[in-house]
Amino acid sequence: MVIKVFLASSSGSTAIKKKQQDVVGFLEALKIDYAQLDIASNEDNRAWMRENVPGEKKPTNGIPLPPQIFNEEMYCGDYDTFFDAKEDNTVYEFLGLTPPPGSKRKPAEEEEQEEAEGDKED
Repeated sequence: MVIKVFLASSSGSTAIKKKQQDVVGFLEALKIDYAQLDIASNEDNRAWMRENVPGEKKPTNGIPLPPQIFNEEMYCGDYDTFFDAKEDNTVYEFLGLTPPPGSKRKPAEEEEQEEAEGDKED
């Protein structure tokens, strides 16, 4: 499985550049394999990204901005959803990847069990 990060190599927007650097830097820090696909210099990449971002995730003008993140053909999200996953320590789940052994994230079943036990104590 390859994580695909759609980027614009020649974006005039400082905000977009920072978001792209944040995503790429974080993936590198976690040693997650990914491919950068440039939408500024490659029309096929741009068309594929625009076609495969789900309709409900597209902005009102219909043109999604980079970075957009996919796991092969599966849409993961944009920068905002990536940032939320990073803050919640759920990046592996966001990317559709299995967390590596020893990662801090608990399996969902354990969390649900702890929450249920916590509810009983109330």
